[in-house]
Amino acid sequence: MKRAAISAALHVLTAAAGLLMLAACVADKVPPGTTYQQLKQNYAGEAYEVLIVDRKKFDRRFWPMVVTAPEPHPEGTILVDTQQRYLYLFEPGGKARRYGIAVGASGHAWSGTAAVGRKAKWPAWFPTDDMRNQTPGLPKRIEPGTHNPLGARALYLFQDGRDTLYRIHGTSEPWTIGTEASSGCIRMLNEDAIDLYDRVQPGAIVIVR
Repeated sequence: MKRAAISAALHVLTAAAGLLMLAACVADKVPPGTTYQQLKQNYAGEAYEVLIVDRKKFDRRFWPMVVTAPEPHPEGTILVDTQQRYLYLFEPGGKARRYGIAVGASGHAWSGTAAVGRKAKWPAWFPTDDMRNQTPGLPKRIEPGTHNPLGARALYLFQDGRDTLYRIHGTSEPWTIGTEASSGCIRMLNEDAIDLYDRVQPGAIVIVR
């Protein structure tokens, strides 16, 4: 969610297309030789098209994989390492599922401990007042869909029962993964956001640092 995402959203509203890179594989669950059409079938039931990203265009360290947990936490806890651009979901047996992410740009980074207060598939996006002040003409609501800046899934982070306005979410700008790019939210490739969404329970603890 930063200016680039806002620009992308506006661009879409004026009929832009082709923002995403197509083809290839999800590292830890797609058998070798899987075709693009076969991979698309994994998302055939989605409300909107999931445009498949070519992972070969990313540093391999940002591919999803199961690793030794970097520190002890209960199963289901999420740890976001903003320096390394990793999100960890802790699993049993001292393991964690690691994903590559994009984090807040300089001056927009957020850290702290929160809980997943809400989960949403293909959410609408409501730009904050600050975003709309910075970008005159930005709509109050951007409808769900392939080019929505929140992507295919969103986990809403709450503190003391209140929405922090920070999210872990998919993205319409996959090329930003591994960078400082957002207005503080944690971006993931849509395929990874879908995978994480299916594994995370409401109320899960999220540590961002």
